[in-house]
Amino acid sequence: MEGETPKVLDFRSVSKRYGVTIALHDVSFELHAGEVCGLLGENGAGKSTLVKILSGVVVPDSGSIELRGALFKPQGIVDARAAGIATAFQELSLIPTLSVAANLFLPRPALNRFGLVSASGIEREAAAILESYGVTDIAPGRLIEELPLGLRQKVEIVRALWHRPSVLVLDEATAALSDREWLFGLVDAVRRDGTSVLYISHKLDEIRRLCQRCVILRNGSKVLESDVGSMSDEAIFSSMAGRSAAEASKKRPSAIRQRTEPVLQVAGISGPGVDHVSFSLAAGEILGVAGLEGHGQSSLFKALVGLSILTEGTVSAGGKTVSVRSPRIARSLGMVLVPEERKSEGLFHDLTTQANISLPVINRASRFNLVNRSSERRLVEKVTPAVNLPERFLPLNIDALSGGNQQKAVLARALMTGAKCLLLFDPTRGVDVGAKRNIYEMMRSFVGDGGSILFYSTELDELVQLCDRCLVLYRNSIAGELDRDQLSQDRILSLASGYRNGAHQAAVEEA
Repeated sequence: MEGETPKVLDFRSVSKRYGVTIALHDVSFELHAGEVCGLLGENGAGKSTLVKILSGVVVPDSGSIELRGALFKPQGIVDARAAGIATAFQELSLIPTLSVAANLFLPRPALNRFGLVSASGIEREAAAILESYGVTDIAPGRLIEELPLGLRQKVEIVRALWHRPSVLVLDEATAALSDREWLFGLVDAVRRDGTSVLYISHKLDEIRRLCQRCVILRNGSKVLESDVGSMSDEAIFSSMAGRSAAEASKKRPSAIRQRTEPVLQVAGISGPGVDHVSFSLAAGEILGVAGLEGHGQSSLFKALVGLSILTEGTVSAGGKTVSVRSPRIARSLGMVLVPEERKSEGLFHDLTTQANISLPVINRASRFNLVNRSSERRLVEKVTPAVNLPERFLPLNIDALSGGNQQKAVLARALMTGAKCLLLFDPTRGVDVGAKRNIYEMMRSFVGDGGSILFYSTELDELVQLCDRCLVLYRNSIAGELDRDQLSQDRILSLASGYRNGAHQAAVEEA
């Protein structure tokens, strides 16, 4: 590759630190025209910092970057995009209160002859752009906040692509996508056109499908650069984590637990996006939820904590029928939601990590409306070990943490409430294998102590590995329930696609 195609990007001895934390140390690598290079590493390895430097969000402390042979020192995302580097971020950069069309054309939408932005004009142009990339299920006039996460991810990717960059950075681009092949086809197409792609993912099958070469970071430093085909999964994992996959998994206990009386009983509930759903959840149990995108899983979780109003059915907690009309009421009943998108729904970006975690119980560390930071710290330190969040991160602003450590902070806040029932909506989305292992261990410990978990995941192997039972949703209803000895990815997919007992449910319903 290096001997056949010109070098487009040269990342030379780049370093960046935040106080005593070294985010990147002396990292160098190259990208060549028409190459897809994987960037791997656990959360906190330095990937996000590297992406922010390339995108003009962060300025490195030392080192240099050359783009097509010229020194590259972007002053922001717009500057980087103008120079030919476009990024589709894992933590979406779209503005929720603007339309799809407006987001596509930011920051400079076209003006009409009166010097104004024509909504109908940019929507027509946006529709053509979306269609050119195979996206026909998104109305350009819809607000971003009205779209499910998977469709927002598509808009983020299309916005990066249509600028036709010379370097395309894709940061966990399939984390929320239900159709990975759509993205894979686009990557193949731009690669053939000579675009260089830096592909960040924790999914090794994607790295093997798309990448010719990979760069692996650990603790801010480059520890390996190699052709993908010459490395085993075990070698890649060991380079990322500094330990073997066998070592990481050997401590995992069995997920089988004894069934007890229900702590949560849901009977025939209906509401926005939920249609006559019934189930029970026992103490010490992980109950999985599966479903293809848009089949009611997000609506179900929100309804259970009062983010949408139920029109019929009952919810019982601890044997008593309850009316859950807000997350605060749900929390008082011991039910806490860890939301789908941590950036917009789970984090307070202007606060420290410690403050983000302590919010539910801040009154316990306050006197006369003043917070005692030492008392607050002691409270927080009681829950951070459960999610393996290092104490050195507590004084830092939450935005200084990697995505995996931010998610650990969100989980720690949920534990801080004293929750009896955790509603975990895709909690491992976009986090590395090490952070996933920490989350799995937290989940098992939580139910081992008598808690219960309702757990949705887009990764079916997680549901098979962790859950005692699994509910499968189809068209906003439960299409089936699988006990642990029935759980398999094939059976989940069959039910989620509308098949029951070998017959397609959609056909049955129409008949």
